[in-house]
Amino acid sequence: MKSGAEHTHHAHEGAHGVDREIKGRLKLSAALTAVIFVAELAGGYLFNSLALISDAAHVFMDVLALSLSWFALYISELPPTEKRTYGLHRVEVFVAFINSSVLILLTAFIFYMAYHRLLEPQEVEAYGMTAVAVVGLVVNLAVALWLMRYAHSDLNVKSAYLHVLGDAAASVGVIAGGAVIYFTGWYAVDPLISFAIGAIIMAGSYNIMKESSHILLEGVPRDIDLNAVVEDMKAVAGVGGVHSLHVWSICHSVYALSAHVDIEPLERRRMGEIFNAINETLAQKYHISYTTLQAECSGCDQNDIFRKIAHRERGHNHLH
Repeated sequence: MKSGAEHTHHAHEGAHGVDREIKGRLKLSAALTAVIFVAELAGGYLFNSLALISDAAHVFMDVLALSLSWFALYISELPPTEKRTYGLHRVEVFVAFINSSVLILLTAFIFYMAYHRLLEPQEVEAYGMTAVAVVGLVVNLAVALWLMRYAHSDLNVKSAYLHVLGDAAASVGVIAGGAVIYFTGWYAVDPLISFAIGAIIMAGSYNIMKESSHILLEGVPRDIDLNAVVEDMKAVAGVGGVHSLHVWSICHSVYALSAHVDIEPLERRRMGEIFNAINETLAQKYHISYTTLQAECSGCDQNDIFRKIAHRERGHNHLH
């Protein structure tokens, strides 16, 4: 039977192995996607396709997203310092927020260009447009499958994955548009596809921005019910109440909690055991791995579960 230390050691080794694999996949995906960006940008210019140029712009953001996602994983491994005691874990969340923000601005530009192209449709070379889009679709699907395994558990990888998946969908639209132009000569379909690509970008970007901003603003993780957390903590033998409770995310997969725990008078000699039981419950049921628990808080309102944080008054060095 493995000791706790051996289990922790193997868990850390496993985590580092996963991170190495993710970084390798992100780097290869960025390289492949960069090739598609150049091909679509050149193809859009040569064949006069706004849809292809729009998709190239999206692909460029994919390259940026994949590269920044790799960088975020690298930087998050740096150790804590005196100035950043949590390390740099939130870099990956910040990168996801920046990626989404830039994509929303890019979408606005795509809509602007598509609107003017819709008013004055221009001739598009359908065959070349379709051929480039097919190559882009194949590569994007390969990259999406390459990242899919980790997208559900890593917000940063999820951001990059959605970029690539959205671009794969956009490539399908470009292919369909090329077929329509080839058989019917209806050039207005090119800016219409650009509108559709923009809508795809906007939807994915909004969701990532919403999730990353929730973490940056220290919101409670969406999969955690605070009332359930309180009840489970109070269910531990010897706990009389819980107040001044705060739960937040350090990054997408690391949760933290601080709370004041009222220990029943006759159970105070078991304080360490009680805290261990609380930590085990929080880790197993809610994946909360970092906790700060304070016992016997005199002067606190027992009904103030969340407790408002007081600001320092200007000109004073103490809190009221």
